[in-house]
Amino acid sequence: MTDAGLDGKQLAQACGWHPSKVSRISTAKTSPSADDIRVWCQACGADDQTDDLIASLRAVEGMWVEWRKMERAGLRQAQEARLPLYEWTRWFRSLSPGLIPGLIQTYGYTEDVLRAVQRRRVEIDDVADAVPARMERQRVLYEGYRRFAFLVEQSTLSNAPGEPDTQQEQLEHLLTVAALPNVSLGVVRTRMGRTRMPVEGFWIYDQAQVNVELVSGYLTITQPREVAMYADTFAELADNAVYGAKARALIRAAMDSLR
Repeated sequence: MTDAGLDGKQLAQACGWHPSKVSRISTAKTSPSADDIRVWCQACGADDQTDDLIASLRAVEGMWVEWRKMERAGLRQAQEARLPLYEWTRWFRSLSPGLIPGLIQTYGYTEDVLRAVQRRRVEIDDVADAVPARMERQRVLYEGYRRFAFLVEQSTLSNAPGEPDTQQEQLEHLLTVAALPNVSLGVVRTRMGRTRMPVEGFWIYDQAQVNVELVSGYLTITQPREVAMYADTFAELADNAVYGAKARALIRAAMDSLR
């Protein structure tokens, strides 16, 4: 608009809109439709930018999905929908501040997690079908050449959605998974003087996509600059983590506390 030498009223007149519509779009109070972008670009003499702007609009619209929309048909379908992404990815990075990451959960732990989700926000109870669907994704740990880097906060080792026996089994499984040659398991210690405080949990798939699970929905990030920010955060937290014998000692200490 400014580059075209138009003010809000002039642009509105050229587009055949009320001036308030221009104001709402330019201040991001209202998202434009694809047709709005076409009309705007034509009025500004910027038709060559139309396709790129519409593509950006559609990318933004696809970034955010509310849980109620993603899970309206139940949890099984939501679990199955992510399988192709796992099959395509060769380098997985996962930060989990509250729960054990799904790819390295036991059956019982997964059942407890999905049951808690279902009770909180999903009307359809298909947990019995959703658990095997999530467990099916774990085959990527053993198929093809893939690398996995998991970071868990130390508090996660003692933060369980179910019974102590289930958590005990889960921690034993962590020790087994950590021994796989293509897996790195780091525990970010709870301590004073940390240089990077806990952030929301996220997954990085290769260098192409980040998924973030928030309270109200599921965020997909593909902008290279933003993906790089998550990768930098992961690297900083990885520097604060312990691995190998030190990580195993923390896991065993958590197991002892359950006894």
